[in-house]
Amino acid sequence: MVTVSIVRPGEGELITNGPSRIRILEDGSNTAHRLGIGEVVVPPHTPGPPQHRHAQHDEGFYVLSGSLRFTIGEDSHDVGAGTWVTVPPGAPHTFANVGDVPAVMLNTFTPDLYVQYFRDLKAMVESGQPMTRETMAPIWENYATEPSTEFAH
Repeated sequence: MVTVSIVRPGEGELITNGPSRIRILEDGSNTAHRLGIGEVVVPPHTPGPPQHRHAQHDEGFYVLSGSLRFTIGEDSHDVGAGTWVTVPPGAPHTFANVGDVPAVMLNTFTPDLYVQYFRDLKAMVESGQPMTRETMAPIWENYATEPSTEFAH
């Protein structure tokens, strides 16, 4: 029999790496690692990660509440609830909450490999290492992610 996964409010693995909070809704274990999904809460006036690109997975963002500014290369897009953003491999991107209220979004990873990235980042932070380009470079490399050097954050 096929097993169905149900994650109720308050359930799921919780990962905090800095100001944002990620609740893992699907870590890939129920999808043969084809899909990972996280619920991300970004506090008001919070910058996102440095602009970066992924070589091995698509990333999707569905804004549930609040608003976010997505920067794709040199182009910025302010989007609100009900907006879907697809970032294919190779596209430089980042996001930030420039608003006055928390923003909540679903974040998809196809395949699921980026769920483990967040776990590794959490372990790094819990070990006392600062989050700098130098300390994060080995983690980015493990997940075929590189910071974009040609665009400002």
